[in-house]
Amino acid sequence: MNDKDLLEKDEIFSKVLRAGRRTYFFDVRATKAGDYYLTITESKKFTHDDGSFHYKKHKIYLYKEDFTAFKEILCEMTDFVIDEKGAEVISERHQKDFKKESFFETEETSNGTEKFTDISFEDI
Repeated sequence: MNDKDLLEKDEIFSKVLRAGRRTYFFDVRATKAGDYYLTITESKKFTHDDGSFHYKKHKIYLYKEDFTAFKEILCEMTDFVIDEKGAEVISERHQKDFKKESFFETEETSNGTEKFTDISFEDI
């Protein structure tokens, strides 16, 4: 059996999710006993100053006996995030016109300089 046959045998079913600099690979693989398990790989691209790049990869192995609990917790956690923060992405990196708000209000003085206004904790 050559390398190509081994690779094809190992890849039972695969899906790819590209998400900006990150790519997620979902692969169904076979154990030596012929049972199936899932691998989830996150690959993140990093670019160096000289233009060269490298990838960092993190892999999770998920076996059938853990599928139900994993799926329940994943659904619970994603539902929590959506319920608490909504589906809109509010990250600075995802908004080109994002302007960071200051926690302190400023006033301009008569000489053109700014002074800070006192803020109580109740105002925050």
